[in-house]
Amino acid sequence: MLIDSHCHLDYFTPMELPAVLTRAAEAGVGELVTIGTSLAQSATLPAMAEAHPNLWCTIGVHPHHAAEAPIPTPDALAAMAEHPKVIGIGESGLDYFYDKAPRDVQAANFRAHIRAARLAGVPLAIHARDADADIATILREEREAGGDFAFLLHCFSSGRGLAEAALALGGFLSFSGILTFPKSSEIREIARDVPRDRLLVETDAPYLAPVPFRGKRNEPAYVAHTAKVLADLHGLTPEALADLTTTNFRRLFRKAA
Repeated sequence: MLIDSHCHLDYFTPMELPAVLTRAAEAGVGELVTIGTSLAQSATLPAMAEAHPNLWCTIGVHPHHAAEAPIPTPDALAAMAEHPKVIGIGESGLDYFYDKAPRDVQAANFRAHIRAARLAGVPLAIHARDADADIATILREEREAGGDFAFLLHCFSSGRGLAEAALALGGFLSFSGILTFPKSSEIREIARDVPRDRLLVETDAPYLAPVPFRGKRNEPAYVAHTAKVLADLHGLTPEALADLTTTNFRRLFRKAA
């Protein structure tokens, strides 16, 4: 069984969603995690997850939305994570490519989410784009100041330095359809070198459809194509890779175990 550890199912209409979930099941995707990107949107996700037994969710504020409202307190985020279907915090982090919020606001938002993940005892899904050095610095500072917290770098497309920094701090890396793109040789080399017990797979649907669906709307069923590439990189069968990443998912997202 595969698990799509990061997707955005609220982008699909209520009419579309049942067919999307059926196709995922037919492709061997047994569970999915739909991701929070703003407080208002996050508040709707537990009900969506409750309606589907194989669906989990996270709650959080994406860096794109960090300046749209007051930054939530760690206590408030942790309280939202008490719902049994909420298995993580995020996605949060830094995005210096689009820079839709001031960088100091993004950083404050990111730190609040790290502290919430520690309080709630659930992992943080991190969005990192063109901000490798600052992501690594904040992760180290928050660990030194407040203690351990679990996290994964979702849709990993950063440099080797951030991968190594995250792994040294006990983090996990999740790979999306970017792994299958012809020009992603550097990402494939990094993925090959990640310890097997720190690997996850995802779609980030409806974005970043893997080859051979690149350019089309992505959906959770397509995670199997990314998993096949990751399996080849590690010299595993697709079945073994599915078992491995599912085991890793359960270790990281303990509420889903």
